[in-house]
Amino acid sequence: MLLYNNQFLPVQDLKLPIHNRAFQYNDGFFETVMVVDGNLRFWRDHQARMREAAEALQLAIPDCFWSGELEENLLYLARQHNSFKIGRLKLKVWRSGGGLYTPQTNEIEWLATAEPTQAIPEAGLTIGICQGVRTCYSSLSHFKGPHAPLYVLAGIEKRNKGFDDMLLLDAQGHLAELISSNLFWLNDKGDLYTPALETGCVNGILRRNILRWSQQQGIAVREVLAKPEELLQAEAVFAANVTGIRGIEYLDENSLKVNSEWLQSFKNGLVLSVG
Repeated sequence: MLLYNNQFLPVQDLKLPIHNRAFQYNDGFFETVMVVDGNLRFWRDHQARMREAAEALQLAIPDCFWSGELEENLLYLARQHNSFKIGRLKLKVWRSGGGLYTPQTNEIEWLATAEPTQAIPEAGLTIGICQGVRTCYSSLSHFKGPHAPLYVLAGIEKRNKGFDDMLLLDAQGHLAELISSNLFWLNDKGDLYTPALETGCVNGILRRNILRWSQQQGIAVREVLAKPEELLQAEAVFAANVTGIRGIEYLDENSLKVNSEWLQSFKNGLVLSVG
């Protein structure tokens, strides 16, 4: 079962036309939403990012996205896929109608799917610096979808080189993000750093929550332009997305400080704050 334009359908009944603008022009965006213990985790932040994406792409989002109706239907979908305890929902939104580059409408179509998932592994990551592609800041870079081929190519490089993930840089060589996670590091004064949005990184949902929670806790948080060498001096380096937080143990052949005790304490505090 899937949810298409707020209607539940068997998978085999989904029929999309060849002029579908998601297929033709990647004219839309998507959100990955975690279901945890029967709740859509960070749902208000997902709604906020969808508003931002819709404004950037000039899409008219229906009222059901902002009422409790969509939330209720997504949870029902998760339950049908054994994803109510812990699961992953993908919500894909695209512009309706045909046309060439100039669209015929700003109305949308949308599709939601659900699948069960597992808790994020505890093991630290071994990552490499991506050589094939660079991030680029634009009005579209802060949400998911328009720049997807960049992350696909980074994923191919990851697979070919045998890394767990790849560290993407911007055109000037500044730290930006990982393939599907934001990057954070801690200095010896207890200050937290993350790449600025000007690097072209996605404005991730957990990134927003980490920045908000850290400021509430009195932890200095700095959004910066920084080079990879700074990670070698950090007290802890970690990746963060809606599935959770993972420490980074190696960058190419360089060992990074893990600081497992601090990272676990940080994760525990964040989890308690968001439920």
